[in-house]
Amino acid sequence: MGKFNFKQRSAEFSALSAKEKHTFWKEWFINNSLYIFLVVAAIGIGIYNPNFFGMPSIVNMLSLTAANLPIAMGIAGTIVLTGTDLSAGRVVGLTACMSAAFLQAADYGSKMFPNLPQLHPALMILATLVVVMIVGALVGLVNGFSVAKFGLHPFIVTLATQLIVYGLLLLFTNLNGNNGAPISGLAGYYKEVVNGSILKIGNVPIPNYVWYALILAIVMWFIWNKTRFGKNMFACGSNPEAANVSGVNVAQNTMMVFILAGIMYSFTGFIEAARIGSNSPATGTNYELDAIAACVIGGVSFVGGIGSISGIVVGVLLLRIIFVGLTFLSVSANLQYIIKGLIILIACAIDMRKYLVRK
Repeated sequence: MGKFNFKQRSAEFSALSAKEKHTFWKEWFINNSLYIFLVVAAIGIGIYNPNFFGMPSIVNMLSLTAANLPIAMGIAGTIVLTGTDLSAGRVVGLTACMSAAFLQAADYGSKMFPNLPQLHPALMILATLVVVMIVGALVGLVNGFSVAKFGLHPFIVTLATQLIVYGLLLLFTNLNGNNGAPISGLAGYYKEVVNGSILKIGNVPIPNYVWYALILAIVMWFIWNKTRFGKNMFACGSNPEAANVSGVNVAQNTMMVFILAGIMYSFTGFIEAARIGSNSPATGTNYELDAIAACVIGGVSFVGGIGSISGIVVGVLLLRIIFVGLTFLSVSANLQYIIKGLIILIACAIDMRKYLVRK
């Protein structure tokens, strides 16, 4: 792609007729109406309650964005392929409970696996992370294989795996007499690696997982924009028939996208386990809804082949800003579900309108 030429674009815009300029601005406002509304709403909340833009609140919004970013970047790839992944939240829940169970403190009285060898903290964290990522990758493989080889719709496939993973989660949390009780008593080194801080803004510490999410976003940007896999993913999402004719292995790339998504969900679960401290079968519930909403707000299109990592970051951030703002306004959690649903509906409607206009 060539560089943006401001002078050339300005000259092209000046050459438009008054009617064409009116149409241009009308389309611009409609296409960006959700962004405009969210920004105006955030400014309004800040005026109503100045603490909203205080440093503790800003760090909190950044932290929530970082916690939700990996799952959003994972599910975005499936949307680029004109699909989705309803199993994401349950994979987060399963891997969070597994991480918590494997990394409980050695002297905790209610350890799920009391006979688990206690290795060096770094080895324990690395081994746990590898195990949960394998679990996430396996779920992704099942999803991707079913979509690519059997021609099943991702909605149906991931709905099925959502139920399967939830069943596995219930079975796991009932092991060794745990009986579904919340898994807590995490090792101090685990909580320190995730929730500790190496940097403060003022007196407000920035959790370490913010930096992990930033590194992950850079890696995903590189994968999406600089690798053959990323280019093939967008080609498959835009036109799988044309991609296949061009020599792209559509089935293989579809499976790779779902496997990568599963790995991202498991990383989210690993972070979430230490972030919330007490994990149960309810962990991860509806996380996929927030991720889908953030992706659509961030410009990842359900028509396929369109999306960017920077857009996903903006989408997750805007959604977190709004939900934190609603909390500042004392809006009930029940009403927030309604608002979340409306945001998804409006974002999808705007996205489809863009697609119809392009056609």
